[in-house]
Amino acid sequence: EEGDKVKKGQLLIKIKGDAYVAQKERAEASLQSANANLTMRKAELDKITQDYNRMKELHNKNLASDSELETANSNYLTTKALYQSAEANVLQSEASLKEIIDQLNKTTIYSPIDGVVTQLNVELGERVLGSGYSMGTDIMTVSDLRNIEATVEVDENDVVLISVGDTAKIKVDAFGDRVFKGAVTQIGNSAVTTGLGTQEQVVNFEVRIKLLEPDDALRPGMSCNADVETETVHQVISVPIQSVTARSDFNMEQKKDEEETETVSASNNKTDKKIQEIVFIIEKSKAKKLNVETGISDDNYIQIKSGLSGKEDVVSGSYRAISRELNDDVTVRVENKGKNAPGNSENN
Repeated sequence: EEGDKVKKGQLLIKIKGDAYVAQKERAEASLQSANANLTMRKAELDKITQDYNRMKELHNKNLASDSELETANSNYLTTKALYQSAEANVLQSEASLKEIIDQLNKTTIYSPIDGVVTQLNVELGERVLGSGYSMGTDIMTVSDLRNIEATVEVDENDVVLISVGDTAKIKVDAFGDRVFKGAVTQIGNSAVTTGLGTQEQVVNFEVRIKLLEPDDALRPGMSCNADVETETVHQVISVPIQSVTARSDFNMEQKKDEEETETVSASNNKTDKKIQEIVFIIEKSKAKKLNVETGISDDNYIQIKSGLSGKEDVVSGSYRAISRELNDDVTVRVENKGKNAPGNSENN
């Protein structure tokens, strides 16, 4: 029955093999006949060989004619050919018997592994189809639930970041918020494309993740999703990802140098702008812009490599408020003070 545990070598299926039993008996009889014929041909060859050798001796002593020697040689070659044919018949009969025994053995199927019957498609007495040229009947599936892999599809932009051996966190829908640890074992090379030729076209690649500590309650075919950790850093400053935005900024250092040297040129009359990642901190209830250098990020937090000490109160809010509306010296209201202060954490 489905769900039954089985041991390696345990009998699983017995297919009625009466036809193979009859074929085996015929093949055994054919082999016995071939061996008997080989024995007879061997005796004939031994006798003809002796006669031929005797005739050669007589011919060397001029006691036998050339025609008699030729006749003896012809008989020897014919008998030798018959013996070789008998040998080939024995080999052919042995091969036929071996093939039939193999087919007969396949009517009895034993479990190749310790596992659980996860799928049973045929009941007792039903007919099954076996063919070497097409897919036969799937009778049952035995799975080793101690070795479970999750197969997930990863977007083409992200799959290049993944390597075999990367750790992963897997959530199975049936287990709620429970997280299973895993490791990437295989990354597909063939794209899985959906919505081909439409605006909704998506190109993914199949990634296999082995669960390191599977639960006995897991079942093949369950839905899941996974977060693959491509890079990990420890004890770093991180802030909510929505707190970081990019603004075009004046190159103040170059402007200061121009004022000191009082050099006038055509290039100095142009506004020198560049895109800079920034965060806003709170000083005396007002927003202050700080340039920062960012590192890796996950869904919620982003690493700050430089620009913050870890003691500031960082402004967090909606994307529109942070990226477009907020500026220096704007009065801000502090809610849940300390909640958005940067701190030491692990980012993936």
